[in-house]
Amino acid sequence: MHNFKLGLAALVIAAAPAAWADGHAGGWTLDGANSVISFGSIKNDYTGEAHTFSDLSGRVSADGVATVEIGLGSVQTNIDIRNERIIEHVFQNAPTATLTAQVDMAAFDGLAFGESTVTEIEGDVSLLGVDAPVWMDVFVMRLDEENVMVTTQSMMFISTEDLGIEAGIDKLQELASLDGITRTSPVTFRLMFNAGSTES
Repeated sequence: MHNFKLGLAALVIAAAPAAWADGHAGGWTLDGANSVISFGSIKNDYTGEAHTFSDLSGRVSADGVATVEIGLGSVQTNIDIRNERIIEHVFQNAPTATLTAQVDMAAFDGLAFGESTVTEIEGDVSLLGVDAPVWMDVFVMRLDEENVMVTTQSMMFISTEDLGIEAGIDKLQELASLDGITRTSPVTFRLMFNAGSTES
């Protein structure tokens, strides 16, 4: 019995990379309920605040095209009136922003359960007709046969000027009677994907 158990365990371990390759062949689907994007701001030079987006959807196709749709109405700054002002004046009531990137899916083929890797990804954030380039180091971990976690390895920074939302930030500053709001935001994310549940 002992040898049988050892043999079964060896079979499972040996089969894991093949199962992973088969699983991701159809792409990955974003688990929006367990994913979040966070960004920060500083007002009047000294007060730092953290904000989030929780309405996320997207996928990574079999050929590595990653798309994440960000529901802008889900912005949460912990102050209701500020949420409303950001949606109206910064996002101009647009429903979504889109993060797109190209991912080398083959780089993840050999990951066994619990293994991870760090890779650099280039992409774009599209908001109100403006495409802002972004560069990010991401940490990718295969949690089990079906689930993959992708997080920022370090913060990335996005300029409000690059996004074309300077006028909206000016309006926020005016409405809140602030001396200043930072014009570069640190951004982090935790994205949970289900592997193999999309079509190529």
